[in-house]
Amino acid sequence: MTALGTDGTRDAPPSMSGRRSLATALMPALTVAVSLLGLCLLWNLAASVWPSRAFPGPRQVWQVLLREAASGDLFYHLGVTLGRVAAAYIVAMIVGSVIGVLLGSHRRVDRFFNPWVILFLNIPALVVIVLGYIWFGLNEAAAIGAVAVNKIPNVVVTMREGARALDPSYAEMATVYRFGRLERIRHILLPQLQPYLAAASRSGIALIWKIVLVVELLGRSNGVGFQIHLYFQLFDVAAILASTLAFVAVMLVIELLLVQPVERHATRWRRRPA
Repeated sequence: MTALGTDGTRDAPPSMSGRRSLATALMPALTVAVSLLGLCLLWNLAASVWPSRAFPGPRQVWQVLLREAASGDLFYHLGVTLGRVAAAYIVAMIVGSVIGVLLGSHRRVDRFFNPWVILFLNIPALVVIVLGYIWFGLNEAAAIGAVAVNKIPNVVVTMREGARALDPSYAEMATVYRFGRLERIRHILLPQLQPYLAAASRSGIALIWKIVLVVELLGRSNGVGFQIHLYFQLFDVAAILASTLAFVAVMLVIELLLVQPVERHATRWRRRPA
């Protein structure tokens, strides 16, 4: 017999309930797949209406992507670029977070250094990259440092706002219970700063990998940016799009499989909306 629910309606059988939950879980992925398929169809239609070497269709780009993957060049350059992205991201997040928390916690220090932050926020990334190469040479340290310097001010601003929003009652509680420095950071500071860390991290990845491509285009002999510069000189638009889409796909995978799960785990203690 089918059981009656608390409201007098019949409960769904377990098998039907399981199918519904599975369909609910798969719906976001299915929506994304259908959306991307629609974009590819629109792209293919536009390429058919306007056939040109400057606007290749998805089939041509896919063929180039397979060719580059088979030769191994695609994975080599992707790996080099991802290494630079990771290094610049770590440097920017650590340095920017420390400076931001210090400025947000000390009003007078913040008042003095605020013009510096505004100045570095408004210096064009291209200028920082060119000066880095001129001052330190065409090497990895200059490339990664230039990318990190471009991102640090954004992290400083975000983390400064987080430090300003800290609840002083938690600090008083830590004093009463005689928390050590590490315990204060782990149990008091980091949980309150987590939303700001997540925001700085999310925007940081999106900004850093774009700047890394410019750094590679201007002064590196490998990486996705270098490949795009090479294909630009050859006017090979299909190869440019193939390299770009491959790197964007990798960054989306990192976002979906690494960034979002870590963020959900870090906020698991927060109350979810019903």
